[in-house]
Amino acid sequence: MNIEELRDYCLQKPGATEGFPFGEDTLVFKIAEKIFLLTGLQTGDRFNVKCDPEWAVELRERYPEVQPGYHMNKKMWNTVQMNGALTRKQICEMIDHSYNEVVKSLPKKVQAEIAELQAKA
Repeated sequence: MNIEELRDYCLQKPGATEGFPFGEDTLVFKIAEKIFLLTGLQTGDRFNVKCDPEWAVELRERYPEVQPGYHMNKKMWNTVQMNGALTRKQICEMIDHSYNEVVKSLPKKVQAEIAELQAKA
């Protein structure tokens, strides 16, 4: 997966938005103003995703391409390298998980609005 495919995949998520709150080199994807993925545009070969703490450790043990989140809470964020070792399916699974983790943390009303968007998609 390359940076353009990553961007397209993230923006397909219901309610997802993109922006540059940390400067012009860091592309951030949010749902309801909460970050679910961020990536540096300078290299474009890795991204950070939120993760259940137990699964985060499991992924790091299983795949050398998955490391504790760079400049993030290492307990709940992973940095994933897009160097060709992980399949598109594996990468998408990690992105989906991050998106869902953030959605679960939102107020019930916002979750219902997102569910409505998903039903229309």
